[in-house]
Amino acid sequence: MQRRQFNTAAVATLLGTAYAGSAWAQAANPLEQVKVLYGFPPGSAGDICARRVAEKFAGTAYSKNAGVVDNKPGAGGRIALDLLKPSVADGSVIAHTPFSALALYPHIYKQLSYDPFKDFVMLGTSSLIHHGFCVGPKVPATVTNIKEFLAWAKANPKDASYGSPAAGSTSHFIGALLGINSGVELQHVAYRGSVPGITDVVGGQVAAMVCPHGDMIANHKAGKLRILATSGKTRSPFVPEVATFAEQGMADLTVEEWFGFVGPAKMPPALIKAANEAISAALKDKSVTDALTVVGLIPFGGTPEDQTRSMKAEFDRWGPLIKKIGFTAES
Repeated sequence: MQRRQFNTAAVATLLGTAYAGSAWAQAANPLEQVKVLYGFPPGSAGDICARRVAEKFAGTAYSKNAGVVDNKPGAGGRIALDLLKPSVADGSVIAHTPFSALALYPHIYKQLSYDPFKDFVMLGTSSLIHHGFCVGPKVPATVTNIKEFLAWAKANPKDASYGSPAAGSTSHFIGALLGINSGVELQHVAYRGSVPGITDVVGGQVAAMVCPHGDMIANHKAGKLRILATSGKTRSPFVPEVATFAEQGMADLTVEEWFGFVGPAKMPPALIKAANEAISAALKDKSVTDALTVVGLIPFGGTPEDQTRSMKAEFDRWGPLIKKIGFTAES
């Protein structure tokens, strides 16, 4: 019995030593390559952000080569995080996600397969999103602001719909709160990402869309849709002609959401530090900031500690709001 106990303890010690040695080795020697999981389709603002930042991992203390993005769209970004959770915590697999999948989903899904506070470590934020509310040809050209849209929606209830990138997303809830607070019923249409929803707005299949406004800008400037409001504290630098929700009397819809990188729990501190330094360096590269500007994202770096504090603050803020909306995974 004593020999068996000794052998068990010895194996545990060796495994622990091996893991510690592996972590030390990773800190001293960059990974060959990093895979970044992203839970939405290619081409959206968050996808482009992930790709441009990951490209700059090459030649850093974190990775020898450029990172690659692996899109896993569906379930509002949860699929990517579901895949990240059991990944080996050696830094070779991380994820890029909006804060909604971390701070909002615990209020929505009773059987959420991950605990954002226990199953992941924060690696640093990447960019800031202003959400936008846009309309297409289904809504008359005479509608030029949110109050006029609400008046039109009230008079045309069968057509009063809006899309979002996913059920339970921040965009979904901005639209829901707009309807609840104004007393106008707006039918929600959930998409798998922004791009298909924008396509339907331009094509007249759905009246409006709420999503990161960077996904709307090209069509807005081309005259194919009209952005009626943005969700930032101040006007977007990319569409300064568009008034914020707050300017239109709806300050409670002010939302500035971040995208950020996360890793699996138990990722060693040395690797977290290397990843954060690589992310921070990428966000200072002009080619990256220029790429983010094109899709309406504001570079927004920070420490893992900053990201963790922000996630907790958003978790606390959105709990009562989601209860007010009355949305759950079974809704």
